[in-house]
Amino acid sequence: MRAIFMIKTLILTLMVLSIPCHAIVTRHDIASERYLAEPSDFKPLATFYIDGAHGTLIKPQWVITAAHATFCLGAGKNISINKKLHQVEQVFIHNKYAPGQSHDIALVKLTTPVNDIRPATPYKQTNENNQSIWFIGIGGTGNGLTGQTIDNFENKGILRKAQNKVEQAIGPLLKFKFDKGDTALPLEGVSGGGDSGGPAYLIDEHGELHILGISSRFKGSAIGKYGITEIYTRVSYFHQWINYIINGDTKERNQISTTILSHLPAGLTTALLPTVCKDINLKP
Repeated sequence: MRAIFMIKTLILTLMVLSIPCHAIVTRHDIASERYLAEPSDFKPLATFYIDGAHGTLIKPQWVITAAHATFCLGAGKNISINKKLHQVEQVFIHNKYAPGQSHDIALVKLTTPVNDIRPATPYKQTNENNQSIWFIGIGGTGNGLTGQTIDNFENKGILRKAQNKVEQAIGPLLKFKFDKGDTALPLEGVSGGGDSGGPAYLIDEHGELHILGISSRFKGSAIGKYGITEIYTRVSYFHQWINYIINGDTKERNQISTTILSHLPAGLTTALLPTVCKDINLKP
């Protein structure tokens, strides 16, 4: 009986790790090797679990991510930044988070500051339309013709990055399209499966990193197919919320956030959560 339970738990763990929540899928007509990235390409990138889910360091003690990526985060858990483990002090999830709709954003406070890298700057301007940005992550991959064919478990931590352009910036959302042919950028790509919370970022003329969006979900026929729409949380829309969480007192934080994720990923229950988290959390 115990063996059957363990097998079911393992299957569920793999399902959770493969939930369609964003990595990098590439153009079919560009060599996949051109999409390979190095940690130095985006040093503020945080990784939460053994096969992905990301965030971005925006202050020495603060990481921004998607609300739905925090299902196994909490006080005492570890995340990786610049190949070093850092302990979580507390997670703050937007109190208006509505899965599949909006406000998919959270802030993770670390117990100690990260002082060996420069944080990315949250974007505050509202001119995101038509901006060319980068995605980065270690999740699943494939190309625009086939869609995702390698999930994040099979990808085994290979880091990739891709370009895209903001098609629409409206309210709390940024939207991107996976273009093909003449309309595509040289390294056009979109998210695949396994890297929720990852950044849409740009590099300014001074070499500074700015995070415009947070990987949330996709809309379309299949993960990674040409023509699908990528939906990211729009960072500029939430600049006041971010400021209140980072600089506010306990009372202010409690009014606009929660520390418990109210909606778990599909197939995951509160009863199984401890076992799944034990399997995927990062350990010293």
